[in-house]
Amino acid sequence: MVMENSVFPLPAELIVAPAAYNAANGEANFWLLLLLTTAGSTVGAIINYYLSLWIGAPMIHRFAESRCGRLVGLSSERLSRAEELFRRRGNVAIFLGRILPVGRQFISIPAGLARMNVLSFIGFTTLGSALWNLFLMGIGYYLAALLPPDQIAARLVEYSNWVTFGFIGAIAAAVVWHYAKRYVERRRRR
Repeated sequence: MVMENSVFPLPAELIVAPAAYNAANGEANFWLLLLLTTAGSTVGAIINYYLSLWIGAPMIHRFAESRCGRLVGLSSERLSRAEELFRRRGNVAIFLGRILPVGRQFISIPAGLARMNVLSFIGFTTLGSALWNLFLMGIGYYLAALLPPDQIAARLVEYSNWVTFGFIGAIAAAVVWHYAKRYVERRRRR
């Protein structure tokens, strides 16, 4: 989980859900699993936060404009917008960034660049990570009720894709609703 939230992103779905599957079958402790996955997520996020402070904005912006940076969806413009967002609404951005399946690993970088209060960063990172891990553990428990151990690997990949698409769809719907609401309000004022 440290690696999942730091510079070597691994899919948490492939770590937490199988561990929760084992917990549901009595092979692991639910509360210890939640504690360890959340602590690992938080430590990985702190690594990225301090790494962005240590490396500094100019080097990170240079990386964002490189071929590799563009390949992972970064740009200097996006980083600048994210830094400004963190200056205005860092706590909300961290919390929401931790419960979204896409980009969770990178949300710490603009927080570090914006020099977000480290205690707030840790608190909201821990809370968001705990909620995400609970969700993934719920998938593991659900799968334990449905599948025997020899079928778990294939189903886990299938369910993680559906979960990712579902979250992306929900986020897209929320963004469209937000902008539609703003558009209607502007039209009313005019």
